Amino acid sequence: MQADAADGFVFAPHLTPGGFDEFVERVVPILQERGVYRTDYMEGTLRVNLGLPDRAAQYSTPHLASAAV
Repeated sequence: MQADAADGFVFAPHLTPGGFDEFVERVVPILQERGVYRTDYMEGTLRVNLGLPDRAAQYSTPHLASAAV
């Protein structure tokens, strides 16, 4: 565990008018090489990754095309 390090990054669009392309292209690979930024993402939803049961979205509605006959 590293001491005195940042545990995340916060970007404000009004302070980064050119977007995040340069950060992603230059900084992310360095962080990945150092093992402090993920190189792959887990499959599944956040609920599943947290060990919670997967369920349908609370506010989802049945697809309208399937209801039309």
